[in-house]
Amino acid sequence: MSQPALLEEAHPASSNTSKTMKSKNAPRANAESMATKQRDISVSEFFAKNRHLLGFDNPRKALLTTVKEAVDNSLDACEEAGILPDITVIIEDLQPDRPASAKSARYRVSVVDNGPGIVRKQVENIFGRLLYGSKFHRLKMSRGQQGIGISAAGMYGLITTGKPMVIHTKPSAKQPAHHIELAMNTKTNRAEVTEDRETRDFPPERFARLTVGTRDLSERGEILSADVYPTGTSVSIELDGRYQKGRGSVDEFLELTAIANPHARFTFVPPSKVSEDEKDDTPLLKQRVSKFKVAGEDERADEGSSPAAPAPRPAEPQVTTETGGVMIFPRAVEDLPPETKEIQPHPKGIELGILLQMLKEAEIEKGGYTLYNFLQDRFSRVSSATASNLCEKIGKTSRTRVADMDHDAAERLFRELQDSKLPPPPTDCLAPIGVQQLLKGMFKGVRAEFYAASSREPAVYRGRPFLIEAAIAFGGELPGDEPCRVIRFANRVPLLFQQSACSSFKAVIETNWRNYDLQQPRGAVPVGAIVIMIHMASVWVPFTSESKEAIADYDEIRKEMKLALMECGRKLGTYLNKRLKMRRESERRDVFERYIGEIAKACNAINGADAKKLYEAMLAQAKKRTAIADLKLDEEGKKLKDEDPADQDGVIIVEQAMAPKLGARTNDDAPPVGKQSKAERAMTEVAARSKQAEEDSQPRLLENENPSTRTKAPKKSNPATKTPKKTGTPATPKSAQNDVRTADLGPASASESRIKPKMRLVNGKLVPADQPGLF
Repeated sequence: MSQPALLEEAHPASSNTSKTMKSKNAPRANAESMATKQRDISVSEFFAKNRHLLGFDNPRKALLTTVKEAVDNSLDACEEAGILPDITVIIEDLQPDRPASAKSARYRVSVVDNGPGIVRKQVENIFGRLLYGSKFHRLKMSRGQQGIGISAAGMYGLITTGKPMVIHTKPSAKQPAHHIELAMNTKTNRAEVTEDRETRDFPPERFARLTVGTRDLSERGEILSADVYPTGTSVSIELDGRYQKGRGSVDEFLELTAIANPHARFTFVPPSKVSEDEKDDTPLLKQRVSKFKVAGEDERADEGSSPAAPAPRPAEPQVTTETGGVMIFPRAVEDLPPETKEIQPHPKGIELGILLQMLKEAEIEKGGYTLYNFLQDRFSRVSSATASNLCEKIGKTSRTRVADMDHDAAERLFRELQDSKLPPPPTDCLAPIGVQQLLKGMFKGVRAEFYAASSREPAVYRGRPFLIEAAIAFGGELPGDEPCRVIRFANRVPLLFQQSACSSFKAVIETNWRNYDLQQPRGAVPVGAIVIMIHMASVWVPFTSESKEAIADYDEIRKEMKLALMECGRKLGTYLNKRLKMRRESERRDVFERYIGEIAKACNAINGADAKKLYEAMLAQAKKRTAIADLKLDEEGKKLKDEDPADQDGVIIVEQAMAPKLGARTNDDAPPVGKQSKAERAMTEVAARSKQAEEDSQPRLLENENPSTRTKAPKKSNPATKTPKKTGTPATPKSAQNDVRTADLGPASASESRIKPKMRLVNGKLVPADQPGLF
């Protein structure tokens, strides 16, 4: 061993020290060397590395996000152009031979709409550039607002498959369509076009020949018809994804979108293969729709020639249909939502830095722009008088130019704007779904017996107007032993993920559902056969992330949500109380009908009263006392009784779904000929036995009284039946005389007039024996 090695082995500490000194003497980075490594970061490059921020967390969610962004753009374009949306979503499986256990597969997602189309020079910017759009800088309700969605979907497809986007756009019905294929350059955030040509093939004929169902519907003109699609846009993206049914799937998204947008028609062509592990986990709402349609057909087939009960709604044009695997979500209404208007920002919703920037931009755009005009033109709800008053409070005049506003003057103006009493922002920028449309959407998508909806007055958060709507569906075929389903919407778009982080879900938990006869564990949603839907409409929805999956928890927003839910809960509580009372009265009537036959026979055996008429009188009295069990519903499911508290606006009650649970007897429930109930068999037996009693010479009870009227007999002094007063005989109480239900017996024979009426002892007093005394 050499001497240096021996020294190193003898003194290891000194050896390590020498190595550390050598590493310290190595050249380190300085400001100049670090400056050479610094460069710009493209926004597309950033989101390509952080695609989970946009909703592309996993293959299944990526497939859903792609469909969602394309459908949102199509709905916005159609509504802004005043066209009733007709949207077709097609998912093609490009690897049908893969094993069922594969974690992902390659799909081609195509979305075709009948909107106004896109002009050729804007195609590259819209589909191949992030943070580019027309909705970010305006205060107007719309589904998209960031200018990221469809471009990010194309970027994800390019990263996972390397295939460009294929776009067909036709802005004019008389001109050919444009066929464009482009890919995004993530380094520059610009699109690179690989193919650009004109074509007459729009909508693409290839889509109509994909499956047996599409061919059948195409022959009937029900899918991708040239008459329905004179203009529009088609976008196709190849990507790695995973198609599964169930919660958080494309199927559920389209079903919920159809509920929130009843003016739109959706056609969905699913892929040929479904992942094996969740094949049976179908969405809740879709099961109810298909079962409802089949049940309606079976009921009509079983009824035959018997008269059918009026249906609460015409089900045929509103029920989802399936043809060869192709799902069609029909249009429920033929009217577009009210057109929204763009508004200026409200002074209460700006901050000091924003005000300074607005003053600077106004100075550049318009030279000599006065502060007086600036306040009226750039803000909403600032009148001319308010603008003059604000100028005076900060020591300026109406002729003061914007260029003369320094930082101190701007800060004083900001404080005055926050302290002044201004009207709330206008609400014509919002297009809520509406109570009736909510009920139609819920009725189309959920199989229940009770529906209620509520729409709040517009409110303001951070100077931005918003409006909350809520709806609930209860009973029917909904499971009664599971936590309730919470359906969340923002600007008519379903929110399927991050439920616990959403303000809507927190509002449901904080609402005390026990006040409305529902079970609710502590800190959880209610348990029962109920579906809750909440919709927020706003010019700017405060999402928690760029993926737009949950609403931020603002106190103003959560308060309005709770108030809307409480209004629906009060309607539900009123209905549940009414239903409970109907059930109790029905059970009470059953008890009466069970025993009045025996009572009539006993009275006949004791005093020879007419048992048949006594039975009819007691039955009429039982029906009168339990009349609430016979309440009827009209064709809309509302009560015919005016005093019914459940007959309110924004409520639908389905009689067919509630009748089996209530046990209420209706005209359709009458037993057929040859099959009698216990009460009817008892009445028949009493009638047979009463024939012998009718031949007796004793006075007969209720001889001429009409049981249906149940009016008291006039108080006439009949000498034939008047009993002479005797000493020591207690007189009949006046109250008992008023309750005696007798009829005018008419002229009696001489022998009958000498017969004394039979008396019986009741509570120490003698009363006539022919008094029923049941009620």
